[in-house]
Amino acid sequence: SMGFCYSAEEPERLRGPEHHRAWCDEIGAWGKKAQPAWDNLMMGLRLPEHQPQIVVTTTPRATPLIRELKKAATTKLTIGKTDDNIANLAPSVVAKWRNKYGNTRLGRQELDGELLEDTPGALWTRAMIDATQMDGPLPAMRRVVIGVDPSGSNGQSGDVIGIVAAGIGSDGRGYILEDGSELLSPEGWARKVVQMYGRHRADRVVAERNFGGDMVAATLRSAAPNLPITLVTASRGKAVRAEPVSALYEQGKVSHAEPFPDLEDQMQAMTPGGYTGPGRSPDRLDAAVWALTELMLGDEDGFDIRIFLLANGA
Repeated sequence: SMGFCYSAEEPERLRGPEHHRAWCDEIGAWGKKAQPAWDNLMMGLRLPEHQPQIVVTTTPRATPLIRELKKAATTKLTIGKTDDNIANLAPSVVAKWRNKYGNTRLGRQELDGELLEDTPGALWTRAMIDATQMDGPLPAMRRVVIGVDPSGSNGQSGDVIGIVAAGIGSDGRGYILEDGSELLSPEGWARKVVQMYGRHRADRVVAERNFGGDMVAATLRSAAPNLPITLVTASRGKAVRAEPVSALYEQGKVSHAEPFPDLEDQMQAMTPGGYTGPGRSPDRLDAAVWALTELMLGDEDGFDIRIFLLANGA
């Protein structure tokens, strides 16, 4: 037998080669190229000597592909827990994991191997997120905004910098165009914001000022002096800010240009009581909320209110 290695980052390399067997590792982390990589692999599993078989090993993230495989009649599901492998793990490390993640959704997923579909009471359900996936091409964008949630990271440790491009289309719908969130230095994330601004022909950058104040604008303008920037202040909690945006999703007014698994995981972990997912902050979601709020909720009530002061008897 001969074995060949492929990367899901290059799905076109799987177009053509034929195999008897396949092992797909960490399919839950394959990202936006998961479906084309899987589809190309399936087309090549056709050699006749044996019934083609596939082994999939992965952390059970509720991505569309994993949920599709779980429902298939030909799938045999085996669940492995951390405790099943306890003899080969350092007891102190396992105890640390249990102390940190015990009785949490992340612990149930990472330590107990559960495929978690929806968080009870979450502002975004899996069905709402699935409904965002597009069938056709993107329409022309009337306006594009880059939402930024700075974290104060030095690029080596700390929270990811939330950087999300969103637009409002000629059809009046909102669109998440790109999730460029990444752990970067201040200079690094400023450059990335400017790159995304140019790539999407954006009209404005909307950045939260709570972490760093005017330094946020100074950091961005060090990368592009004429960058149009709006600084927003988080005067309300994350869940309160997210609720009007989740209502847009519930009404079917927002689409995603492609699957964004990391962003969608954070959406499913946001509840009215706060964020229940991994990490200290839903950085990607915060950036998306700022962008969609600027595009679609600037006039939250939808009224044009005018006040006239009249003289007595007028």
